[in-house]
Amino acid sequence: MTRLLLVNGPNLNLLGVREPETYGTATLDDVVELVRVTASRWGLEVEAVQSNHEGVLIDAIHAARLTCAGIVINPGALTHTSVALRDALTGVALPVAEVHMSNVHRREPFRHHSYVSDIAEIVVVGAGVQGYAFAVERLAGLVTGPATP
Repeated sequence: MTRLLLVNGPNLNLLGVREPETYGTATLDDVVELVRVTASRWGLEVEAVQSNHEGVLIDAIHAARLTCAGIVINPGALTHTSVALRDALTGVALPVAEVHMSNVHRREPFRHHSYVSDIAEIVVVGAGVQGYAFAVERLAGLVTGPATP
């Protein structure tokens, strides 16, 4: 079975608690379940990792080059700061879907730049938790072929 890597960066472990007016009340477990259910409709498995530590995320991305067909990533604040995360993503040469639950372009100016967007095949912003499902649907189409489930 083909596998996707789901990467969630710093502070996303606080989904459902942190700023619910911005991020909603769904938890990280809810996100992982949504991604798994969506991917399963395409015959895909999901490996999920969340960390508040950049190196853990980079190690997971490196390992994915041997086991995964694509990456869905919400880098959290690392979106705006991490060249190392970007280099890891380009280094494994897998298709990437970048997800942000809030519309980062309507937020603070420092959130308007992403080190990931220009290397991602798919970018979804402002769709809340549903953005993960949108990203998986599109990425699944890329890695499994044009047919829909």
